[in-house]
Amino acid sequence: MTVQLHGERLPSRVPSVFFTVRIDGSWCVEGADSEEPYGDPAVRARSQLRERAAQTLTRYTVLERAAAQDAVNQTIARPLNPTTGFIAHGIAELFVDDRDQSLALEHLRREQESDLQRHDAYRHLVFLQRILADPDLRRVWWIDQHPDRIGDLPDLKTALEGLRPPHDSDRDALRNEIGRFIDQLLDDFRSPQQLEVLLRAFTQTLRTLGSTDLQKTAASWLHARPTSPGGDTA
Repeated sequence: MTVQLHGERLPSRVPSVFFTVRIDGSWCVEGADSEEPYGDPAVRARSQLRERAAQTLTRYTVLERAAAQDAVNQTIARPLNPTTGFIAHGIAELFVDDRDQSLALEHLRREQESDLQRHDAYRHLVFLQRILADPDLRRVWWIDQHPDRIGDLPDLKTALEGLRPPHDSDRDALRNEIGRFIDQLLDDFRSPQQLEVLLRAFTQTLRTLGSTDLQKTAASWLHARPTSPGGDTA
């Protein structure tokens, strides 16, 4: 049996902006539960189709009408709740009237403006954090901003004690990659002999680079390297 929904107003991801929906569907009762009372099956079918379409549309705006229509049809073209013995499915067509289109465009414009404002505010805060965390930059910035309050610099220094510069996300990503690479390297070089070769090459590289402190640390690892199963060092 067939059912139809005409001119259904279903909310989009923006609750006050609506899709206008037409659904052509059908229903049938089959299986062991086919004799259970369903009330009016057409009402139940329309309700299920409407509910599934509404759930899907809350993920889209009316500016994404084609994508929303495809998503709704993927949802309701398959039989709904087939295990109950009552099967309903359908096909939908979406429309957007001029008022909803205008409201969606205005909402998008405001959303974009808010995003830009938040981005600008964040950039300013990061800029300010970088300056205030650096004693030299902080001093110059304070003199530029408050030339009549140079005497307050010691108080500012005390107030900002412990402030760190902002994280460099690119640098953090590189450090994470290097850390994972070292973990993999140590996993691959398991035997004492392999570790000795690795540590000797590492200390030689650090010596070439002139990093005395790191070279001493690496050398201490070399002297404390694991012993072989027989008790002798590799």
